[in-house]
This record gives sequence, structure tokens and C-alpha cells, in this order.
Amino acid sequence: MTGPFDFTLRLGDDALIAAQRLGEWSTRAPEMEEDIALANIALDQLGAARLLLTYAGELEGAGRDEDALAYLRDDREFRNCLLVELPNGDFAVTMAKLLFLSAYQVPLYTALAGCADERLAAIGAKARKESAYHLDHASLWVRRLGDGTEESHRRMQAAVDEVWPYTHELFTPDPAAPVDPATLRADFDATVTAVLDEATLTLPQTSWTPAGGRDGVHTEHLSYLLAEMQVLHRAHPGARW
Repeated sequence: MTGPFDFTLRLGDDALIAAQRLGEWSTRAPEMEEDIALANIALDQLGAARLLLTYAGELEGAGRDEDALAYLRDDREFRNCLLVELPNGDFAVTMAKLLFLSAYQVPLYTALAGCADERLAAIGAKARKESAYHLDHASLWVRRLGDGTEESHRRMQAAVDEVWPYTHELFTPDPAAPVDPATLRADFDATVTAVLDEATLTLPQTSWTPAGGRDGVHTEHLSYLLAEMQVLHRAHPGARW
């Protein structure tokens, strides 16, 4: 079970790592409009991460600000879910990841907006609007690819099959948290099922449910991501621009 600091840190880490991954699409997206869209979604996630990590630092009371939490922790100290650290893969994999992440974040931030913690409520009220756009954007692409050509359908289904097992970690029960993740599962399932049905895609039947990110046990991919994300800050500590 977690207190406000642990809960806030987890959400901040989710958003930070998601932002870093989405930012990797800059200049690499299938078309210019999508390049800009993914960059904007990455900035939305980064904005949420800054608010959450700033508050997490205040809750911790150890003098760490958003930069210290983002750039001066090693992989075992991060509490993000495994889903966001997975490599981008092809465009279908990224859209599957974004669909599942945003389908989780929309009800999460909506519930957060009504919680007793005023800071978290304010963050939730802001972030839920951005997450609703992320969900719409990902849903559009998943439907377009899933119900498109034979090749696009094959690749979109393969992406769903690859990413789906990592969603279960998002809903590990935690009644002590400001919002219990387990209570978000029904909304998530309803949203995802509706999109996949329209996309003529099916959810895989698997009992494999990888986890560990919430406890600091990550895939090897996070270490490489952090090495790139943190290198400048660590190489020039205390630098001001």
C-alpha cells in the first residue's frame, strides 16, 4: 500500500517516461502532421510529470525538486509502470501503447480531480482534458489501422498482442492510495473493448502479466532510456541556461 508521496511519484514517473518515449518520434513519424501531434502529446505528458514530481518532492520533504527526481535517480528508484518504458516499436505498437495508457489515465485523472487532496485534484482536473485528446488520437489510429488493409490489420493486431499483457500492472489494488487503481479497471475495459471492436481487433487470451515497475524492478529498456535522458544533467550538475 502507498501513501500520497509514493502514489504521486508513480504517476509522475509514468508521465515522464511516456513523454520521453513519445519524444523519440520527433522527425520520425509517418507524416508531418503526426510528427507534430506526437510531440504535443509528449509535451502534455511532460507537463503532467512536472506538476506531479514537484508535488512528490514537497511530500517527500527531502529537498528534491522535479529535476532531482527526474535526472538524479537510477532505474531501480523509478516507479513507472513497465508499459511506458517499452520501446516504441513500429507505429502500431506506439498507438497500442498510447491507447492503453490514455484509457487508463482518463478515468485516473477524472477520479483524481474529485479527491480530497487539493493539489492532486487540481492536477487531475488539468490532465484529464489532455488525456481525453490523447485517447481520441490513439483510438482514431487504432481503428484506422485495424480496419484498414490486410497488412495494417495484421500489424495492429500484433501490436495489441504484444502490449496488452503489460496493462494488468496498472490496476494492482491499493486501497490506501488517493485513487485505488483497481477501481479504474471497468472504465478502462469498456473503453478499450469498444475501440478494438470497431477496429476489428481482438484482445489476446494470455495469463502472462508482467509487473515489477511499481516496485523498481524494470526491463532493461529503462536503463538505456534514462542514460539518454539524464546524460546532460549529470554531465553538467548545477548548470543554468
